[in-house]
Amino acid sequence: MNVHHLTADADAFTANVYLATGEHTTLVDAGAMPGVVDAVREHADGLDAVVLTHQHGDHVEELAAVVDAFDPAVYAYDDHPLRTHALDDGDRVPVGDETFAAVYTPGHADDHLAFVSDATLFSGDVVVHDDGAFEGGSFGRTDQPGQSRERLIESVERLLDRLPDTVEHMYSGHGEVFHGDVRAIVETALDRAERREPKYE
Repeated sequence: MNVHHLTADADAFTANVYLATGEHTTLVDAGAMPGVVDAVREHADGLDAVVLTHQHGDHVEELAAVVDAFDPAVYAYDDHPLRTHALDDGDRVPVGDETFAAVYTPGHADDHLAFVSDATLFSGDVVVHDDGAFEGGSFGRTDQPGQSRERLIESVERLLDRLPDTVEHMYSGHGEVFHGDVRAIVETALDRAERREPKYE
């Protein structure tokens, strides 16, 4: 499966947006970068689906433009005017050439999902490799209203329980793409979250 990081050079603040090409050409999050539609067209003629990790603005601001351009199926946990398919914990969804299980991972956002296959993790904001606060394993902020460090810790534990040892590609909502021992990155993030290491709170 080829995964293209469409927002790697974005000037605007945006979540990472990934285009997985293959049997089911899929966008993971739509981001907030003007021009994401053109970025998709650089790699694919069409788009089968958009899969949302959660609906914070930096992840969905360009969703309407993407839907207008490609008319894809839209998968999300929470209701959205453009959602066509509801996802819940344990549901499976094709992305590129792999099949992913949705893992409900609230704490940073009440509607947060991570997506796990045998080889790949799309972690959204629940766990990231590096984000300016920590390198080698960090986690989404939990200091805003409606967020919860306790729920995030439970979510990272749930993610570890569902994470195959064969996963070696991690595409997170912020920071760099990581290839290698993904489990070690997630375990480090959990340890830091549990020790209440300072980040935004």
